[in-house]
Amino acid sequence: MNDRLFALRLFMRVARARSFSAAARELGLSQPSASRILAVLERDIGVALLTRTTRAVTLTEAGVNYLARIEPILAALEEADHAARGTGELRGTLRVGLSSSFGVRELIPRLPHFLERHPALRVDLRMSDERQELVLEGVDVAFRFGTLINSSATARHLASPPRLLVASPDYLARAGTPRTPADLTQHSVIIGPTAPGTDAWSFLHNKRRVSVHVEGRLRISASEGAIAAAIAGLGILSTGLWSCRAEIASGVLVQVLADWPMGPVELHAVFPAGRSAKPAARALTNYLAETLQE
Repeated sequence: MNDRLFALRLFMRVARARSFSAAARELGLSQPSASRILAVLERDIGVALLTRTTRAVTLTEAGVNYLARIEPILAALEEADHAARGTGELRGTLRVGLSSSFGVRELIPRLPHFLERHPALRVDLRMSDERQELVLEGVDVAFRFGTLINSSATARHLASPPRLLVASPDYLARAGTPRTPADLTQHSVIIGPTAPGTDAWSFLHNKRRVSVHVEGRLRISASEGAIAAAIAGLGILSTGLWSCRAEIASGVLVQVLADWPMGPVELHAVFPAGRSAKPAARALTNYLAETLQE
C-alpha cells in the first residue's frame, strides 16, 4: 500500500512538473527509478497515463482523468497527517500562483518571517501575469486581483488597495496635468493589466459616478512593464497602489486626479475546486491577511 501511495504521489509530481527528473529530485529518486515506478503503476492500472518524448512528458486523456480523481484523495491524506501530528508543523511543498508584481513587491518581502515559522515547508512560487489553471497546474492557492470569474473554486477576500492614476513628472510637464476625467481624452493613456476596463475608466466624485472613454496607444499585459512605461513618460496609467507606491514615494511617478477616486482593486486568495485547501495554503493566506493590513 505504501509503495502504491508513493507511486501516486510521484505520478502527481511528474504530471505537474512535466518532467521525470524534476519530480525525481523532489522525492530524492534517480530519474530511472522514477520511470520504473510509474511504469509499474501504469502496468497495474492497465492504461498509459503519460506520453514520454525526448522533449517533454505529457498526460494522456486517461492520465488527465486519473490525476483529477487522485489529487483530492492525496490532499485529504495530507490534511489527515497534519491533523494527526497535532503540532501545527507544515510539511511538503506549497505551490502558489501569483502575478510577478505582487510576488516581488508584497509577498517575497514577507516570506522570511513566514518560512521561519514553518522550517519544514517548501514554497514553489508560480509567478506569472497570466492566470494559472489551478487544478491543471497543481497550484494550491492563487492570489488574484480584480473581479473573480465565476467558477466553482473557493475564494477568500484579503484586501482592497485603492486604484489610482499615475504619470511621470516629465510627461505631465510636457502634456499638462488633467484636472477632470474628461481631460484624459486629450492625453496618452497606458492600458495595463489592472485597468478597470478596456474602453472606459470610472471615477467617483462628490457621490457622483463619472465614466470616460479612453483609447490607449500602448497596452501592456504585465504590471511591471506598465509601470516602466509610465516612468518612461509614455502616458497616464491606471494601476493599484501596491504596484506603484515605491515609485510615488521616490517621485518618479506622481498621482493624477487624486480628488477623483477610482475605487479599489480587490485581492482574493483562490483555492482549487473539488478539494479542501491545504493547511499550508490556509496558513499563508491567514498570514497575508494579517500582514497586508499593516
